Amino acid sequence: MKYLILIQSNPRSLAAWESMSDDERMAFGRDHLRLSDEMADAGVLVASEGLADPSLAKWVSVRDGRTIPSDGPFAEVKEHLAGFYLIDCGSMDDAVAWAAKVPDAKYTEVEVRPVLDMSGWEF
Repeated sequence: MKYLILIQSNPRSLAAWESMSDDERMAFGRDHLRLSDEMADAGVLVASEGLADPSLAKWVSVRDGRTIPSDGPFAEVKEHLAGFYLIDCGSMDDAVAWAAKVPDAKYTEVEVRPVLDMSGWEF
């Protein structure tokens, strides 16, 4: 079963980042790369990426068959999605064990969410 481990940027994670030295920030990044390698070696990694700042995002809607991209509006929020790991493993317990290894979990929470399996659905 697939699980998405969601990493949020929030006031606690930002405060932790600001308190880190340059060496600690580099180690934090290397820890993410090592975890991706560990997940790949274990055969559970589907994808893992960090996300750019929300100010670089586009909102997309379709009206009357016309695609309308826009730069906002952006709600003022204190939390946004900063990255993710998509894994394929045996159970929620396994996914939680992998999530516990995410470097961000030392400073704030990471969310584990099952991915809906729609492979058996008929449309």
